[in-house]
Amino acid sequence: MSWNPNLTTGHPDDAGPDAIETVIVPRARDLGDFEVRRALPAPQRQMVGPFIFFDQAGPAEFLTGQGVDIRPHPHIGLGTVTYLYRGDFHHRDSTGADQVIRPGELNWMIAGKGVTHSERTSAEGRSGPNSLFGIQTWIALPEDREDSDPVFEHHGKASLPEFNDGGVSARLILGRAFGATAPATLYSDTFYLDVTLEAGARFPLPDDHEDRGIYVSIGSVRVAGQTFEAGRMMVFRPGDAITVEAGPEGARLMALGGETLNGPRYIWWNFVASSREKIEAAKEEWRAAHWGKGMFDLPPRDREEHIPLP
Repeated sequence: MSWNPNLTTGHPDDAGPDAIETVIVPRARDLGDFEVRRALPAPQRQMVGPFIFFDQAGPAEFLTGQGVDIRPHPHIGLGTVTYLYRGDFHHRDSTGADQVIRPGELNWMIAGKGVTHSERTSAEGRSGPNSLFGIQTWIALPEDREDSDPVFEHHGKASLPEFNDGGVSARLILGRAFGATAPATLYSDTFYLDVTLEAGARFPLPDDHEDRGIYVSIGSVRVAGQTFEAGRMMVFRPGDAITVEAGPEGARLMALGGETLNGPRYIWWNFVASSREKIEAAKEEWRAAHWGKGMFDLPPRDREEHIPLP
């Protein structure tokens, strides 16, 4: 789905250095099969809008027969957003969803009161050498949606609004931006964009969202008088007009944000909640392993193993 936004770009130095509230250097975490770089939550910043967790997965290379195997594990109180640049994931969850995601597509799983899912490299992907590079985020749910039933949505590449103009290519993954709205079901005002810039190309952030940030996945960008290489997240002061300019090798970035929630969230392992009591209840339910009789079940076609409570 293409759209033609009216982008008014400024200069990357129009906003001064004080327009950048926070610069986040992700922390590397080894998950065994591959490495992730975690930008959120950070000591300086728990959330950007409703985004409470932001991981860059890879890039990682695998030999034939190898791949990622993330065993079934639980979530509460959040929505998981899976978006890939390279490779694939075979997603299975306790709602019965069974879906392979490929680059440019969206997997959106609303955990609500409790869901279990696994993510593995597909059989097709393992049929030869394969790679993985992508971004996974969590969005914290509003309090009145924390106890909702879990839901899974898959949205193909063609259904996500996209535009290409003047060295800028952007795909709207979630929410609203520049007059377009992505199809995924959301419960708070949000935007999430995959933006590719040719060398020297400029891109303005949406100016009608309360909280805004960018994460540089590839290349470099100039903004507010500074240059930032790949692997940096910048969070901007509300209200400033922000334009980024790609460096000499171009850039790929994720632009994200939206309205702030009514308060901080508690995070423990894979659980997010507005109260510690909800997290304690989820811990006890997962430890008990009463599959299908309480808060959690295992995916119908991935029940042989699961990740135990830490």
